[in-house]
Amino acid sequence: MAAGKGTRMKSRLPKVLQRLAGRPLLGHVLSTAARLQARSAVVVTGHCAEQVEAAMSQAHGDGGMALRFVRQEPQLGTGHAVQQAVPALAGDGTVVVLSGDVPLTRADTLQALVDAAGGEHLALLTVRLPDPTGYGRIVRGPDGTVRRIVEQKDASEAELGIQEIYSGIMAVPAARLAGWLARLTNDNAQSEYYLTDVVAMAVADGVPVVAHRIDDAVQVAGVNSPLQLAELERAHQGAHARALMEQGVRLADPARLDLRDDARGRAAELVCAQDVDIDVGCIFSGRVEIGEGTRIGAYCSIANATIAAGAVIHPYTHIDGEKAGVSVGEGALVGPFARLRPGAQLGREVHIGNFVEVKNSQLADGAKANHLAYLGDATVGERVNYGAGSITANYDGVNKHRTVIEADVQIGSNCVLVAPVTIGAGGTVGGGSTITKNTEPGVLSVSRGRQVSITSWKRPVKLPKP
Repeated sequence: MAAGKGTRMKSRLPKVLQRLAGRPLLGHVLSTAARLQARSAVVVTGHCAEQVEAAMSQAHGDGGMALRFVRQEPQLGTGHAVQQAVPALAGDGTVVVLSGDVPLTRADTLQALVDAAGGEHLALLTVRLPDPTGYGRIVRGPDGTVRRIVEQKDASEAELGIQEIYSGIMAVPAARLAGWLARLTNDNAQSEYYLTDVVAMAVADGVPVVAHRIDDAVQVAGVNSPLQLAELERAHQGAHARALMEQGVRLADPARLDLRDDARGRAAELVCAQDVDIDVGCIFSGRVEIGEGTRIGAYCSIANATIAAGAVIHPYTHIDGEKAGVSVGEGALVGPFARLRPGAQLGREVHIGNFVEVKNSQLADGAKANHLAYLGDATVGERVNYGAGSITANYDGVNKHRTVIEADVQIGSNCVLVAPVTIGAGGTVGGGSTITKNTEPGVLSVSRGRQVSITSWKRPVKLPKP
């Protein structure tokens, strides 16, 4: 169910497209459904339907689970929403009803709910809350069986004291669902068609109603406001942090760690070897592998990268491998304030210093670019020293070209290497040079205007105002 407007979000973006850990809320729900190996998912849309449908089709339309959309216009309650889905549902199996703004229900929890339904029972996911305000209460009979669900606005004083609540998630035999939905009425305080009314119908029809109760309220928490979204984000990230620390990762502050989907929608996956140390404020996106004894400084952003053992990523470094990936070799030093872009491959003990950018370039063992430099589409040999302010001019306005810097080359400060060009092994390029032709091994190459001093020159002075 993803038709609601979400007025309390105070946003032009539909509520189900608000992001948690880099992924839309509805995206979390559909990903969980896919892990259940569901044959299909039917998304009930309404508010900003075209926007929601386009976003989900792009993100989930090419998976193994068939994705279908139906419209609920106007929105007349949860029962009315599921009624719209009936024509798109198969007549066999089990229907699992989920909410697009409840993103963190685990797949194993839903599988247990489906197992409890067993294809014949109506199974409800419930949780006991100290403060159940706003939720439908589970009303049980004297024998403990579920008899019905009563909504907050329709509950008696005694029923308001019940702490076991209905999560909004149920598993229903498909063969029974259409008949129950057809019998729904809107005779209630809200004049809406409540899906929860099917519970009393199941009891009346002799269909057992079972409850699968969990203790983790985060799994059934919905999002209705920016505050709730932020609270759920921290709960979600806190679970990641605890799991990492249980594996031995050292986190300077577990409350200041974020794992997010990357810009292409790739799920966050942080894999750490032994004795990894991560400082505060770091963001990891996509798949990131960190080798043994590596240290990650404060406020780094790292996406789709492999960082080998013993490397040090200094604070405020930005690494994003996107599709091509980034690799950092053993013992390498990167940052602070460095940027590694897709295709950057650093060998062992490479140094990339402050305000250095590397893109689609390979740096062999021991190469160094310590200050204020750009290496794009370059192949850099062992032990090269690349001077401050130097760049590879790799783009001619139409095509990218490659620069090759062979082993043991020294590049002076403020040089421009105009690709395609090769700097021969052991050579030196004098500071301030613009190199447009290949150089021989071992030579000094200098290409710059001759220095001239003009003794008669006078510095201009500012004229007085009239």
